[in-house]
Amino acid sequence: MNASNSESSPPPPDRFVYKTVRASRLYEQIVQQIEDSILKGALKPGDQLPAERELAQNFGVSRTAVREAVKALREKGLVEAFSGRGTFITNGTTQAIRQSLDLMSRIGQQEGIAHLAELRRILEPEIAALAAVRIEEQLLATMRESVAIMDRSFEDPDAYIEADLDFHLALAEAAANPLVLSLLDSIVGLLREQRLRIFRVDGGPERGQYHHKRILAAIESRNAEKARDTMREHLVQVREDSGSSSREDSASKSKS
Repeated sequence: MNASNSESSPPPPDRFVYKTVRASRLYEQIVQQIEDSILKGALKPGDQLPAERELAQNFGVSRTAVREAVKALREKGLVEAFSGRGTFITNGTTQAIRQSLDLMSRIGQQEGIAHLAELRRILEPEIAALAAVRIEEQLLATMRESVAIMDRSFEDPDAYIEADLDFHLALAEAAANPLVLSLLDSIVGLLREQRLRIFRVDGGPERGQYHHKRILAAIESRNAEKARDTMREHLVQVREDSGSSSREDSASKSKS
C-alpha cells in the first residue's frame, strides 16, 4: 500500500466524538459538548444518547457527573428521558412550552403555585386512569422501583424528589399519548420545585408516599376508576401541603 495514500485517507466519521473533560464543573462541560453536537447537527431530534455508563466512560467522568448533566439538559429542554427507554434529543417544542410555563409561574409566584396545582388536578387523574388500562410491565417495574426508592429516602430530598418525578412521568408515559408526556415533561422544573417545598413540610414525604402506594395498587389491579380517585386524593394532599409550605414561608418572611 502506498504510504502517502494511507496518510491522506480521512478517518471514518464518528457522530459521537467526546473529549475528556477537566476536573472543575464536570457536568457543565458535558452539557456544553452535547449542546455543541446538537448545534452542529451531529445529534438530531429523536436521536438516543448512549447509556449512562457509556457516557461516563466516553467523557472520563463518574456516572454522577453524567446524571447531573442529563438533568441539566432535561431542564433546558434539549433532551427527554423516558423511563425504561433512555434519553432522547428533543425537537425544541417542549423547551418553548417549559420556558413559557416557567415564566408565567415566576411572574406571580403564589398565583403560579395555584395554577400548577389546578393544572395537575385537570391532567393527572385522567392520566392515571389511562395508565391503568394501558401500562406495560416495564413501566410498572419503574413505578415499583420509584416507590422503593422513596421509602428509603425520607432523609434524602434529592433522591426522594427524583423518584417521585419518575413515578409520575412513568404514569404519563404509560398513558401512551405523546402529547400528554410532552406536556407533563415540560413542567418538570416546576414540579421539582413544588415537591421540594412539600418535602420540607413536616410529614409531607410520608403522606405523599401513602398516596403513591395506593395509586400503584390501583394501577397494578388495572382499575381505571380507582386510579383516577386515588390520584385525586393524592392531589388534595399536595394542595394542602403546598398551602402549609406557603404559610410557613410567609411566617418566616414576616419574622425577618
